[in-house]
Amino acid sequence: MTKVILSGANGKMGQVITRLAAEDDKISIIAGKDINVEQKNDYPVYDDWNQITEKADVIIDFSHPSGLDSLLEYSQKTHTPVVMATTGLSEEQIGKLREHSKETAVFFSANMSLGINLLIDLVVRAAKILEDNFDIEIIEKHHNQKIDAPSGTALAIANAISASRSTPSEFVYDRHSVRKKRGKNEIGIHAVRGGTIVGEHEVMFAGTDEIIEIKHSAASKEVFAVGAIRAAQFLKGKKSGLYDMKDLVNSL
Repeated sequence: MTKVILSGANGKMGQVITRLAAEDDKISIIAGKDINVEQKNDYPVYDDWNQITEKADVIIDFSHPSGLDSLLEYSQKTHTPVVMATTGLSEEQIGKLREHSKETAVFFSANMSLGINLLIDLVVRAAKILEDNFDIEIIEKHHNQKIDAPSGTALAIANAISASRSTPSEFVYDRHSVRKKRGKNEIGIHAVRGGTIVGEHEVMFAGTDEIIEIKHSAASKEVFAVGAIRAAQFLKGKKSGLYDMKDLVNSL
Protein backbone atom coordinates (compact mmCIF):
# COMPACT_ATOMS: atom_id res chain seq x y z
CA MET A 1 0.00 0.00 0.00
CA THR A 2 1.35 3.42 -1.00
CA LYS A 3 0.27 6.17 1.41
CA VAL A 4 -0.10 9.59 -0.24
CA ILE A 5 -0.45 13.21 0.80
CA LEU A 6 -2.29 14.95 -2.05
CA SER A 7 -1.39 18.58 -2.64
CA GLY A 8 -4.17 20.40 -4.47
CA ALA A 9 -6.62 17.89 -3.04
CA ASN A 10 -9.75 19.98 -3.62
CA GLY A 11 -8.86 21.04 -7.15
CA LYS A 12 -10.20 19.35 -10.29
CA MET A 13 -7.22 17.04 -10.71
CA GLY A 14 -7.10 16.37 -6.98
CA GLN A 15 -10.67 15.14 -7.04
CA VAL A 16 -9.98 12.91 -10.05
CA ILE A 17 -7.00 11.36 -8.25
CA THR A 18 -9.10 10.90 -5.11
CA ARG A 19 -11.77 9.02 -7.07
CA LEU A 20 -9.26 6.77 -8.82
CA ALA A 21 -7.34 6.07 -5.60
CA ALA A 22 -10.59 4.96 -3.93
CA GLU A 23 -10.89 2.28 -6.63
CA ASP A 24 -7.29 1.08 -6.22
CA ASP A 25 -6.38 -1.07 -3.21
CA LYS A 26 -2.67 -0.40 -3.77
CA ILE A 27 -2.83 3.29 -2.92
CA SER A 28 -4.40 5.35 -0.13
CA ILE A 29 -4.70 9.12 0.28
CA ILE A 30 -4.21 9.79 3.97
CA ALA A 31 -4.22 13.62 3.93
CA GLY A 32 -4.67 16.56 1.61
CA LYS A 33 -3.14 20.03 1.30
CA ASP A 34 -5.13 22.88 -0.26
CA ILE A 35 -5.93 26.56 0.25
CA ASN A 36 -9.55 25.38 0.41
CA VAL A 37 -9.85 23.17 3.49
CA GLU A 38 -13.38 21.93 2.85
CA GLN A 39 -13.42 18.21 3.59
CA LYS A 40 -14.93 16.75 0.42
CA ASN A 41 -13.59 13.25 1.00
CA ASP A 42 -12.75 10.84 3.81
CA TYR A 43 -9.31 12.31 4.56
CA PRO A 44 -8.38 15.56 6.36
CA VAL A 45 -7.33 18.61 4.32
CA TYR A 46 -4.91 21.22 5.66
CA ASP A 47 -3.96 24.67 4.40
CA ASP A 48 -0.55 24.60 6.09
CA TRP A 49 2.11 21.90 5.62
CA ASN A 50 3.12 22.31 9.27
CA GLN A 51 -0.32 21.11 10.38
CA ILE A 52 0.08 17.72 8.72
CA THR A 53 0.96 14.95 11.17
CA GLU A 54 0.18 11.95 8.94
CA LYS A 55 3.22 10.07 7.65
CA ALA A 56 3.11 9.36 3.91
CA ASP A 57 5.26 7.40 1.49
CA VAL A 58 4.87 9.97 -1.29
CA ILE A 59 3.46 13.45 -1.95
CA ILE A 60 1.53 13.98 -5.20
CA ASP A 61 1.39 17.65 -6.14
CA PHE A 62 -1.30 18.91 -8.52
CA SER A 63 -1.55 22.46 -7.23
CA HIS A 64 0.14 25.72 -8.31
CA PRO A 65 3.78 26.71 -8.92
CA SER A 66 3.55 29.34 -6.17
CA GLY A 67 3.39 26.58 -3.56
CA LEU A 68 6.62 24.85 -4.56
CA ASP A 69 8.94 26.28 -1.89
CA SER A 70 6.74 25.31 1.08
CA LEU A 71 6.17 21.85 -0.41
CA LEU A 72 9.89 21.21 -0.82
CA GLU A 73 10.54 22.47 2.71
CA TYR A 74 8.04 19.94 4.08
CA SER A 75 9.45 17.18 1.87
CA GLN A 76 12.97 17.89 3.10
CA LYS A 77 11.91 18.00 6.74
CA THR A 78 9.98 14.72 6.56
CA HIS A 79 12.12 12.99 3.89
CA THR A 80 9.00 12.37 1.79
CA PRO A 81 9.46 11.78 -1.96
CA VAL A 82 7.55 14.05 -4.34
CA VAL A 83 5.62 13.39 -7.56
CA MET A 84 5.57 16.86 -9.15
CA ALA A 85 2.56 16.94 -11.50
CA THR A 86 1.99 20.69 -11.34
CA THR A 87 2.59 22.37 -14.70
CA GLY A 88 3.93 25.83 -15.51
CA LEU A 89 7.08 25.68 -13.36
CA SER A 90 9.78 28.19 -14.24
CA GLU A 91 13.32 27.13 -15.13
CA GLU A 92 14.40 28.38 -11.70
CA GLN A 93 11.80 26.19 -10.00
CA ILE A 94 12.80 23.16 -12.07
CA GLY A 95 16.35 23.84 -10.90
CA LYS A 96 15.10 23.73 -7.30
CA LEU A 97 13.54 20.33 -7.99
CA ARG A 98 16.84 19.04 -9.36
CA GLU A 99 18.67 20.32 -6.30
CA HIS A 100 16.06 18.81 -3.97
CA SER A 101 16.39 15.44 -5.72
CA LYS A 102 19.98 15.15 -4.52
CA GLU A 103 18.59 14.38 -1.05
CA THR A 104 15.04 13.15 -1.69
CA ALA A 105 13.49 11.21 -4.58
CA VAL A 106 11.59 13.45 -7.03
CA PHE A 107 9.45 12.36 -9.98
CA PHE A 108 9.02 15.08 -12.60
CA SER A 109 7.69 14.85 -16.14
CA ALA A 110 6.40 17.42 -18.64
CA ASN A 111 3.37 15.16 -19.13
CA MET A 112 2.05 12.56 -16.69
CA SER A 113 0.31 10.46 -19.35
CA LEU A 114 1.82 7.02 -19.89
CA GLY A 115 0.56 7.16 -23.47
CA ILE A 116 2.37 10.40 -24.26
CA ASN A 117 5.61 9.05 -22.88
CA LEU A 118 5.23 5.89 -24.94
CA LEU A 119 4.70 8.18 -27.96
CA ILE A 120 7.97 9.95 -27.15
CA ASP A 121 9.75 6.61 -27.01
CA LEU A 122 8.31 5.59 -30.38
CA VAL A 123 9.07 8.87 -32.17
CA VAL A 124 12.66 8.87 -30.91
CA ARG A 125 13.13 5.40 -32.40
CA ALA A 126 11.54 6.54 -35.65
CA ALA A 127 13.67 9.69 -35.79
CA LYS A 128 16.88 7.68 -35.53
CA ILE A 129 15.86 5.42 -38.42
CA LEU A 130 14.32 8.08 -40.67
CA GLU A 131 16.70 10.97 -39.92
CA ASP A 132 18.27 11.48 -43.36
CA ASN A 133 15.14 11.17 -45.48
CA PHE A 134 12.15 12.53 -43.54
CA ASP A 135 11.08 15.99 -42.38
CA ILE A 136 9.56 16.19 -38.90
CA GLU A 137 6.57 18.31 -37.89
CA ILE A 138 4.85 18.39 -34.47
CA ILE A 139 1.22 19.52 -34.18
CA GLU A 140 -0.37 20.00 -30.77
CA LYS A 141 -3.99 20.91 -30.01
CA HIS A 142 -5.50 22.13 -26.73
CA HIS A 143 -8.59 23.89 -25.38
CA ASN A 144 -9.16 27.61 -25.83
CA GLN A 145 -8.33 28.38 -22.18
CA LYS A 146 -4.72 27.18 -22.37
CA ILE A 147 -2.37 30.13 -22.00
CA ASP A 148 1.03 28.81 -23.12
CA ALA A 149 1.92 27.77 -26.66
CA PRO A 150 3.44 25.53 -27.75
CA SER A 151 2.66 23.08 -25.00
CA GLY A 152 5.38 21.83 -22.68
CA THR A 153 4.69 18.34 -24.00
CA ALA A 154 5.30 19.42 -27.61
CA LEU A 155 8.63 20.91 -26.55
CA ALA A 156 9.49 17.72 -24.64
CA ILE A 157 8.82 15.69 -27.80
CA ALA A 158 10.95 18.05 -29.89
CA ASN A 159 13.80 18.00 -27.36
CA ALA A 160 13.76 14.20 -27.23
CA ILE A 161 13.89 13.95 -31.02
CA SER A 162 16.65 16.54 -31.25
CA ALA A 163 18.76 14.71 -28.65
CA SER A 164 18.49 11.50 -30.67
CA ARG A 165 19.72 13.02 -33.93
CA SER A 166 23.34 13.19 -35.08
CA THR A 167 23.10 16.90 -35.90
CA PRO A 168 21.43 19.66 -33.83
CA SER A 169 17.83 20.49 -34.71
CA GLU A 170 16.37 23.93 -35.30
CA PHE A 171 12.92 24.46 -33.83
CA VAL A 172 10.69 26.55 -36.12
CA TYR A 173 7.46 27.92 -34.63
CA ASP A 174 6.28 30.31 -37.32
CA ARG A 175 6.91 30.05 -41.03
CA HIS A 176 4.96 33.03 -42.35
CA SER A 177 7.54 35.66 -41.40
CA VAL A 178 10.40 34.23 -43.48
CA ARG A 179 10.04 33.19 -47.11
CA LYS A 180 12.49 30.35 -47.63
CA LYS A 181 12.58 26.62 -48.17
CA ARG A 182 12.45 24.25 -45.25
CA GLY A 183 15.83 23.39 -43.76
CA LYS A 184 16.86 19.75 -43.47
CA ASN A 185 17.39 19.89 -39.70
CA GLU A 186 14.22 21.81 -38.85
CA ILE A 187 11.51 20.51 -36.55
CA GLY A 188 8.29 22.42 -37.14
CA ILE A 189 6.14 22.97 -34.03
CA HIS A 190 2.55 24.13 -34.43
CA ALA A 191 -0.09 25.01 -31.82
CA VAL A 192 -3.87 24.87 -32.26
CA ARG A 193 -6.25 26.30 -29.64
CA GLY A 194 -9.99 25.75 -29.63
CA GLY A 195 -13.05 24.40 -27.89
CA THR A 196 -12.57 21.90 -25.08
CA ILE A 197 -9.76 19.80 -26.56
CA VAL A 198 -8.03 18.13 -23.61
CA GLY A 199 -4.82 17.48 -25.50
CA GLU A 200 -3.66 16.07 -28.83
CA HIS A 201 -0.09 15.60 -29.99
CA GLU A 202 0.89 14.36 -33.42
CA VAL A 203 4.34 13.83 -34.90
CA MET A 204 4.50 13.65 -38.68
CA PHE A 205 7.47 12.22 -40.58
CA ALA A 206 7.16 13.39 -44.19
CA GLY A 207 9.37 11.67 -46.75
CA THR A 208 9.37 11.20 -50.49
CA ASP A 209 5.98 9.79 -51.47
CA GLU A 210 5.18 8.58 -47.95
CA ILE A 211 4.08 9.99 -44.60
CA ILE A 212 4.25 8.37 -41.16
CA GLU A 213 2.10 9.86 -38.37
CA ILE A 214 2.23 8.96 -34.68
CA LYS A 215 -0.53 10.52 -32.59
CA HIS A 216 -1.84 10.61 -29.04
CA SER A 217 -5.23 12.01 -27.99
CA ALA A 218 -6.39 12.50 -24.41
CA ALA A 219 -10.17 12.24 -24.03
CA SER A 220 -10.13 13.45 -20.41
CA LYS A 221 -7.75 14.65 -17.71
CA GLU A 222 -8.09 11.24 -16.07
CA VAL A 223 -5.08 9.97 -18.07
CA PHE A 224 -2.84 12.40 -16.18
CA ALA A 225 -4.24 11.29 -12.83
CA VAL A 226 -3.61 7.64 -13.70
CA GLY A 227 -0.01 8.52 -14.56
CA ALA A 228 0.47 10.39 -11.28
CA ILE A 229 -0.80 7.42 -9.28
CA ARG A 230 1.49 5.05 -11.16
CA ALA A 231 4.37 7.46 -10.53
CA ALA A 232 3.64 7.51 -6.79
CA GLN A 233 3.65 3.72 -6.63
CA PHE A 234 6.90 3.66 -8.60
CA LEU A 235 8.56 6.28 -6.38
CA LYS A 236 7.78 4.61 -3.04
CA GLY A 237 11.02 3.49 -1.41
CA LYS A 238 13.25 4.92 -4.13
CA LYS A 239 16.60 6.42 -3.17
CA SER A 240 17.28 10.11 -3.84
CA GLY A 241 17.37 11.13 -7.48
CA LEU A 242 15.36 12.75 -10.26
CA TYR A 243 13.03 10.28 -11.96
CA ASP A 244 10.70 10.73 -14.93
CA MET A 245 8.21 8.86 -17.07
CA LYS A 246 10.99 7.22 -19.05
CA ASP A 247 12.11 5.50 -15.85
CA LEU A 248 8.54 4.40 -15.15
CA VAL A 249 7.93 3.13 -18.67
CA ASN A 250 11.21 1.21 -18.62
CA SER A 251 10.23 -0.42 -15.31
CA LEU A 252 6.99 -1.85 -16.68
